[in-house]
Amino acid sequence: MLKLTKAIFIFFAFFLLSYGQLQAQHGLEEESTHTTESHSDESDAHTSNTHLEEEFNAGEFVIDHVSDSYDWHIASFGDKHISIPLPIIVYSNQPELHEGKAFHVFMSSKFHHGHSAYKGFQISESEEFKGKVVEVDAYGQEIGAPIDISITKTVAGIFVSIIILLWLVFSVAKLAKKNVGRAPTGIQNLLEPIIFFIRDEVAKPAIGDQKYEKFMPFLLTLFFFILINNIMGLIPVPPFGANVTGNIGVTMVLALFTFFVTAINGNKHYWKEIYNPDVPWWLKFPIPLMPIVELSGVITKPFVLMIRLFANMMAGHLIVTVFIGLIFVFGSQFGTAVGLGVSPVSILFSVFILLLDVLVSFIQAYVFTLLSALYFGMATADHH
Repeated sequence: MLKLTKAIFIFFAFFLLSYGQLQAQHGLEEESTHTTESHSDESDAHTSNTHLEEEFNAGEFVIDHVSDSYDWHIASFGDKHISIPLPIIVYSNQPELHEGKAFHVFMSSKFHHGHSAYKGFQISESEEFKGKVVEVDAYGQEIGAPIDISITKTVAGIFVSIIILLWLVFSVAKLAKKNVGRAPTGIQNLLEPIIFFIRDEVAKPAIGDQKYEKFMPFLLTLFFFILINNIMGLIPVPPFGANVTGNIGVTMVLALFTFFVTAINGNKHYWKEIYNPDVPWWLKFPIPLMPIVELSGVITKPFVLMIRLFANMMAGHLIVTVFIGLIFVFGSQFGTAVGLGVSPVSILFSVFILLLDVLVSFIQAYVFTLLSALYFGMATADHH
């Protein structure tokens, strides 16, 4: 039922994305027609342009709220945007355009929400580099992208989650030393059952009683990092609200950590079963069919981890944004009164999805940790 519900909502998300693009294209076609048929009527053309500028673009609205950015947007009132600027850190590939200076650091507020250039840099509107910092010449033409290591919204969200994670770890460790021989209190009482659950229900059964301890620090860090970022992404108030685990780059790095830990700790039996499995010879010669299958399994495991976490967390953010976007879609098409009438339903569904995502946040952190533990257990299993 949960998967069916999410599938329906994702369908509506893609519907709104397509709808926004079609509306924009339709508007442009109308503008072109009016321009051709009535060159002499400048006032009508001005009215048409104003209408196009005010038309709500559902696709752009959804994408802007789930994608990464160079500032932390809070709210917009007409043309006035309220946001927290973040550091832009770039290394130019053409320092001669910047008086020989290659390394540049400045705040994203210098771009004025992407509508201006600063020191030969601007946020691109082209298809190739859309939303990225690019270099421009004296005529404002894009000439390529610099090496970009800026602190984006996702990176800032990671820093916040790391601070929270370190605070939780050191607080629990301090209380554990203080409460030796006594019942846990405070934050220790909250997190200790979770730690014991990961140890007794995940690590030990998957890896084994004799080998699980060396993997516990990684598994606990993995679980709490994913959980904290999942929960933080549901709180729409800075410094929370960043869609960290809904960013495929972040989930890819987490999956690669699992992959490398598995590969480094794999024993002789593990690698033998991959390159020389105990199967009939005709499955290995003349075409090494089984080694190819086993090796592809090694690669697809972290890929599946990456996609599962990314898709589930991105879907939650998309669904909530789509429901909020429905208010503006109905309002722009059928009038303000209809938009206000739809808003209670949209808000109720959004709250329901947010509550559902709280459960999904725990489930996805658990599944990612469990599968990582299973891979570690397979890599370190003794040959019988």
